[in-house]
Parts: sequence; structure tokens; C-alpha cells
Amino acid sequence: MKRAKLEEFRQAAYKYLGRAHDVTFELTDAILLTRNAYSLADLSLSPVFRRKWSSIYEALQDSRPQRQKLMQLYIKQMPTQSRPLLAGDHTAWSRPDAVTLQERTIEHSSATVPGNKPITIGQGYSTIAWIPEDSGSWALPLRHERISSWENSIQKATWQLQQVCEHLPTRPISVWDSEYGCAPFVLKTANIRADILVRLRSNLCLWGAPPPYSSKGRPRKHGDKFKLNQSSTWSEVTQSLEVNHPKLGTVKVSLWSNLHFRKTATRPMSLIRVERLDEQGNLKVSKPLWLAWVGEEMPPLSEVWQLYLRRFTVDHWYRFLKQRLHWTLPKLSTPKQCERWSDLMPLMTWELWLARDIVADNPLPWQKSLDKMTPGRVAQAMGSIFAVIGTPTRSPKPRGKSPGWKPGKPRQRRIRYPIVKKTTTKLRKQQPESDFSR
Repeated sequence: MKRAKLEEFRQAAYKYLGRAHDVTFELTDAILLTRNAYSLADLSLSPVFRRKWSSIYEALQDSRPQRQKLMQLYIKQMPTQSRPLLAGDHTAWSRPDAVTLQERTIEHSSATVPGNKPITIGQGYSTIAWIPEDSGSWALPLRHERISSWENSIQKATWQLQQVCEHLPTRPISVWDSEYGCAPFVLKTANIRADILVRLRSNLCLWGAPPPYSSKGRPRKHGDKFKLNQSSTWSEVTQSLEVNHPKLGTVKVSLWSNLHFRKTATRPMSLIRVERLDEQGNLKVSKPLWLAWVGEEMPPLSEVWQLYLRRFTVDHWYRFLKQRLHWTLPKLSTPKQCERWSDLMPLMTWELWLARDIVADNPLPWQKSLDKMTPGRVAQAMGSIFAVIGTPTRSPKPRGKSPGWKPGKPRQRRIRYPIVKKTTTKLRKQQPESDFSR
């Protein structure tokens, strides 16, 4: 039954790839079976790719993946018994030397090389993914799209969350990093049917509920100031408890209710402070984790803060995306080609997820066997699955050789485009991740 479900998924995805769907679908199978590649043309050497190497470039030029229908196909694979947990983030596709590529912007990168600045020139991509398990490294993207030069990460994430929630049967919980812990994001998501758990920077200032109206003048919108890094401004704790976490040890969780940003007085939220304690009850980590819950009824305090820890699976998927699925390998020439290539990444990830229970672990000689399959391990064993289920694509038809460039036809140099500098929004400095992720 699980194999039939995978075959049905592949057949439906094949139909949603638009034009050139045969070569595009064979390209996805070639990616899953190719562990190392040095150029995009190397993928044509895979035995499941029955076309010539030049067909890869034609596919990225002609294909039109239907993102909305693919997203609905992904949602159909999700169980409906429990509330889904979604995670949002964005990453950069670095293209500093691609001077002929349109809409390159200045993006944050995850470079950790000493002396390198954490910025690059390229394109930003926003992702919203479903987190299927309570542990592990699986993150299944529902939308993975380019952030255009006239958008920022908050605008794109809000639009993606809206698109996903319109097709979910139940109200989801979404978790976000500190870049989204600001008033604009809270305001833009006010009408979206989703609860939000977001990390806050430790230097933010919140406000409490206003006092009762004194019948004189305009009613107050804000109460007392609540500054996260000044304990003298804190109000009385609503709830506090200590939890013994199997990996983090003793964790103290405190809750304050009915706080808001200065520009979001109509959107109250609950503030959560998470501290790691040693055996003597002292702080084990100097910097606590601040979270905010915005939405309807919050889960129990002992559980809600652990939902944020599952957000880091998106970072695992980004690493898998770049290292194993060869996302940043090709040097494509137009933003549209980059988008069509990027639309294939969620499709392949969902194929691996549906195949995880029907493949046998095939570790390399220096790898240990695993009981719980990771995306990389499933990809190593996909060759045996493809040999059994086959492919929905049609056999290639013979074609003549291209006449090539006509003699005497003039050649024109490609246009060089400037870097687009986004000045409408102020770039927010990102904090390093908390030690709670370790």
C-alpha cells in the first residue's frame, strides 16, 4: 500500500510539471540518484535520465511547474488527526559573480569562515515547511519561492502562510525565528487562520494592557513598559514551572500574559522565558530564550516552548538542499529558470518522505546502520525503488542534430544588471541562535 501511494504521488506530480514534464521528471530522479555532481550536465549521466545533456537546460527553460497544485498535492499527504506544525525561514542562493542575472540583492548568508562577512550577493528564497515528527531532521516544504527584489522576507512569508492555511483542514501552529518577531509580522498575519510562536530578540520593549478608563481624555492604548533585558520593568509572572528535559536538563519556563508591541495594541500575546539551570539551580546559559505566542488557546506551558525547538529542522533541510539535492549547483541565467529549478526541491523531498518506510538502509562502508531513516539515507536507497516502480515518463523520441549558430549571424553581449538595493525596509541584524538548539 505504501508503494502504491508513492506511485500515485509520482504520477500526480508528473502531470503538474507543465510543459517538458518528461525530461523534468527524469531530472528529479537523476538528482536523487546522483550523490556528487560538478555541473548541471553531470546529472545527464545518471541511468534514469534517458535524454541528452542539452535537454536539461531546455527543460528549465520550457517547464512550468504548477506550484499551487503541487502544494495541494503535498497537503493531501499530511495526516488530519492532529494540528500541523509549520516552520518558516529563508535562505540565500549566493551568485556574486553572475553580473548578467537580474534582480540580485544583498542577502544574509550562513558563512562561518573567520574574516568573512555574513552577507552575500544573490537571491533570497523563503520556505514554509511542515514538521512531521517530534524528533529527527525531517522538514517537508510546502512552498519554496524566490523573494523578489520588491519584497522582503516578512512580506513573502506572510503570503506563503496565507496560501498554505487556506488549504489546511485544521488551524496550524507556525514557528518563526527572531527576524519575524516584530510588529509588522504580527500585524500582517492578523487575518490568517494560524497560531504563531516566534522568538524575540532580548533587547525588545513590550507593553502591558492599559489600565481601566478614567473617563478623562482619550483611553490609553498601552500599560506599563516591559523591557526584556531589564528585570526591574517586569510585571508579576502569570505562571512558572520547571521541566526536566532529556537533553537540556532542568529548564525553567516563565509566562507573562497580555503583552503587545507598541504598534500592535490590538494583538495581545503571551510572553515565554526559557532558562537552562544547572544542578544547583543557577543559570547554565547566560542568555535565556524569549518566545511570544500570538493566536488562540495556547498549548500547556510545559509543551509550547518545545515546539520552537522543532524549527531548526528547516536549517537541516537547507543544508540537505544545498549539499545533496544540488540546489545551488547550476549557474542559471534568468530568475525564472532559478524558480523552476527550485520548484523541484520540495517535490523530491516529499518523494523521499513517502519512500522512507519501503526502502532498506543502504549505508556506505564507513557509515553505521540507522533504525530511523534520514533524508540522505533514503536518497542512497532510491535506486532499488526506481527499479521496481519505474517511471511515468514516456520514452524519448529521436531528433536530428541542431543546426547550431548560423554563420555570419551577429552575436550580442548579454546585458549586465546592477545589484538591487532594498531601501524600503531596514535590515534587521540577526542574533545567533540560542544554545537551546544544541
